Amino acid sequence: MTALSPSYRADALRKLAREEVDVLVVGGGVTGAGVALDAASRGLSTALVEARDFAAGTSSRSSKLIHGGLRYLEQLDFKLVREALKERGLLLQKLAPHLVRPVKFLVPLQHRVWERGYIGAGVTLYDTLGGARALPRHRHLSRRGAFKAAPALADDALVGAIQYYDAQVDDARHTMTIARTAAEQGASVLTRARVTSLLRDGERVVGAKVVDRESGIEFEIRARTVVAATGVWSDDMAAAAGIPAPFTVRASKGIHLVVPREKIDLDTGLILRTEKSVLFVIPWGRHWIVGTTDTEWDLDREHPAASRADVDYVLEHLNKVLRTPVTHEDIEGVYAGLRPLLAAKAAATTKLSREHAVAHPVPGLVIVAGGKYTTYRVMAADAVDVVVEELGRPAPPSWTDRLPIAGAEGYHELWADRGSVASRTGLPLPRVEHLLQRYGTRIWNLLSLVEEDPSLGEPITETSEYLRVEAVYAVSHEGALHLEDVLTRRTRISIEERDRGVAAAPVVAGLIAPVLGWDAHRADREVANYLARVEAERSAQEAPDDAAANATRLAAPALLPS
Repeated sequence: MTALSPSYRADALRKLAREEVDVLVVGGGVTGAGVALDAASRGLSTALVEARDFAAGTSSRSSKLIHGGLRYLEQLDFKLVREALKERGLLLQKLAPHLVRPVKFLVPLQHRVWERGYIGAGVTLYDTLGGARALPRHRHLSRRGAFKAAPALADDALVGAIQYYDAQVDDARHTMTIARTAAEQGASVLTRARVTSLLRDGERVVGAKVVDRESGIEFEIRARTVVAATGVWSDDMAAAAGIPAPFTVRASKGIHLVVPREKIDLDTGLILRTEKSVLFVIPWGRHWIVGTTDTEWDLDREHPAASRADVDYVLEHLNKVLRTPVTHEDIEGVYAGLRPLLAAKAAATTKLSREHAVAHPVPGLVIVAGGKYTTYRVMAADAVDVVVEELGRPAPPSWTDRLPIAGAEGYHELWADRGSVASRTGLPLPRVEHLLQRYGTRIWNLLSLVEEDPSLGEPITETSEYLRVEAVYAVSHEGALHLEDVLTRRTRISIEERDRGVAAAPVVAGLIAPVLGWDAHRADREVANYLARVEAERSAQEAPDDAAANATRLAAPALLPS
């Protein structure tokens, strides 16, 4: 069992500065983490470097759905849907059952006959393409039945409905756990390590220059192959290699709102059509996640910002179907992310395919891009297949479809026995369930910390769903290096608390400071940086358009080296 602790990071830095690896993965989003796991599990010596934190970009800012993409059936993209539904089943049942769980959705119908037949046929196909039965089948609801499931909907919102099932995930936690599993398979994984250039030996790429952003020290990692899984930065990696981009990746911004559960009276999620795409209302614990937009973005890629126009757009389309409107004052959190779309000859990002591409433009360099979160494992396996061919030596085929990620082993049995866990530990059952659904069978690591210090079993703040032990564990075992990592990605305090984590920030900083070796000055600076980020994001959400929101968001200070 490998802990991504400060000492692990120090050891990994020393090791990578002196040892050549088979595979250097650049990018710590879900695809990069998946590539590192696939490569390491095939016996290849592997390193992963990420310029910020695991899932700091697109992979923490998705709709948090594991789904086949029901709307892709309209585009007759059966292969993509079938592939994604197969992955959904694997994640639900075997690979990550502690992090991926079923969620039901209601599709309101506006027309009595043709629409029910048309959408019903599509959902039937959706159920069928999924193969082995991982989720209940869809069902048709009358107008009365639909309003029973969704009392919040306005009288004219539907004439009937279809209910179907998909799945959801905490994307940032899932991505981090994949990276941690890669470390347990022998990979060296490093966050806050930015590639500054690629190393060349003639035409061949032989590694990368990397700067440790915590110390400022630059070093070289020698690698027989480099895999760039950098999402919306894919074109930058081609430029770093001094070659034309093998494909162009365009950034499409999606924003989501987080609102309290009690503000929308539903016992199901919703999927609503818009003029461009679809709008989801997704249950998320004590909250709803509502999104998304789909607009081109060519501004700062590290910190995409939601503008007032974005927020208004989502509220407008949501409120069209609600009896009681959701207002700006109801919003607890807002987040924005960039989807990396392969640029085809389409005029707008909404028409571009979500299918992925793997390129091998020069010896020693593989670039993977596109795809969707749900199919990260397939993308990773395809990329590593190219790596194995490049290395020219035997390696087993991918077996990550049978490799549970950390915490999944024995999860179903432990969940069934959760009452006994609560009795043995003295923790309330809801807290045990909360921990099980975030850490799976690794819950024992956290419970041992609580046994040593019972105060760690208490909530971080009065309103928090998260326990104090989770903040400590984030830095002792999960690779978090900064306060923002804990509040934004290891937990979701930054979008789930109405104050965006302002009250929790000094509490969490005090909990993690001893593990990370911070003095009082460093802890205060981390809190100040986080509060400035919150203020910048709030101000951006009042800005009228993308340009103004971007400028406002960039006013927040960047994380500084320790």
